Amino acid sequence: MSVSSTARRLFAAGAVAAAVVGAAALPASAADHNPGRPHADVSISDVQHSVRGHDRSPRALNQEWVEITNDTRRTVDLDGWTLSDRDGHTYTFRHVRLAGHDSVRVHTGVGRDSRHDLFQDRRREVWDTVDTATLRNDHGRLVDVVSWGRDHRGGHFRR
Repeated sequence: MSVSSTARRLFAAGAVAAAVVGAAALPASAADHNPGRPHADVSISDVQHSVRGHDRSPRALNQEWVEITNDTRRTVDLDGWTLSDRDGHTYTFRHVRLAGHDSVRVHTGVGRDSRHDLFQDRRREVWDTVDTATLRNDHGRLVDVVSWGRDHRGGHFRR
């Protein structure tokens, strides 16, 4: 084997390695620029919005919630993430770690936070029959957005 063929093989191996590393890094950087669902590993998986009425009891308000799901195997630190509606009501996650393949419901009313249920401690409805839920990470980047409207019955969301 000559020196030039060895050099060509080393160059080719290096080029292949660089291409593999570049391809592996592409989804992470491309995800920041995708306006649709940039971080599909954590998403808004379900919504139960309010049904207008005069019952503003804690029990009634806690029947209004947004569910956040982690579809990965790894735990995701939600500290500093926000969940907001189209009117600007914003809930900020504090000291919340969401285990892999797990979900947490963010209830509107007052309650005691647990592993699967968080409470905004509000005294009025947040999620309207026509609304949008927006989830952002601790850097303010869009993670997921879900809207629903009048044409959908049953109080659950429609993408």
